[in-house]
Amino acid sequence: MREMTDPGTVRTQYASVERLRTRRSVWGPGPEGVPPVDVLRTLVAASGACRVLEVGCGTGQFARSVLDEAPGTDYLATDLSPAMVEATRALGVPAQVAPADRLPFADGSFDGAVAAWMLYHVPDLDGTLAGLRRVLRDGGTLHVTTNGREHLAGLLRDAGGDALVTQFNSENAAEVLGRHFEHVVQRDVGTRATFPDHAAACAYLATFAPDLAQALPRFDGPRTYAGHTAILSAH
Repeated sequence: MREMTDPGTVRTQYASVERLRTRRSVWGPGPEGVPPVDVLRTLVAASGACRVLEVGCGTGQFARSVLDEAPGTDYLATDLSPAMVEATRALGVPAQVAPADRLPFADGSFDGAVAAWMLYHVPDLDGTLAGLRRVLRDGGTLHVTTNGREHLAGLLRDAGGDALVTQFNSENAAEVLGRHFEHVVQRDVGTRATFPDHAAACAYLATFAPDLAQALPRFDGPRTYAGHTAILSAH
């Protein structure tokens, strides 16, 4: 868990786009048939926010999808990784390098903010949330996504590891956000990770746990594992 928030480890993990793209490629909707990213995009696009800040924007695909759905939005994507910012700009999305825990923006600068699958990485969780609250105008909304304690736990255990319990997960996210925002709404969405073969599962594990990738027992054919995601809105 400490490695999840270690600045050096996080910087290495996201120094290029390949690891993130490998992880995203295996995920699809769960029993509801609804990808959590679609739920998040609908919330952001329908919020009516004129100016939106995204922290930890990754490759910028989410930001691009919001702008495609709500083209009048003044959207600024930020990330600590120059490679991610470059990839986001390549999609035609305004982006800049900025640390999520030291936002270089004035108080009340934005109507909305997005932190998708990234708050489990920040070294100072409450400090980061306080900063996000600061740059939001009164009544502005923060939209976040995170994973549950049992997210992909089946694969991790098959490889001899343990479930990955982070500092900000589906089970505690509402309570953590409630320390900084008055109203918090949560929706839990099941997902599925499908690996066409053993090599694909090992490649996924190798992006963050090479030892588990080497330890995963060989299997034939495709294999599917459950994921658990929460989408929260706080204001």
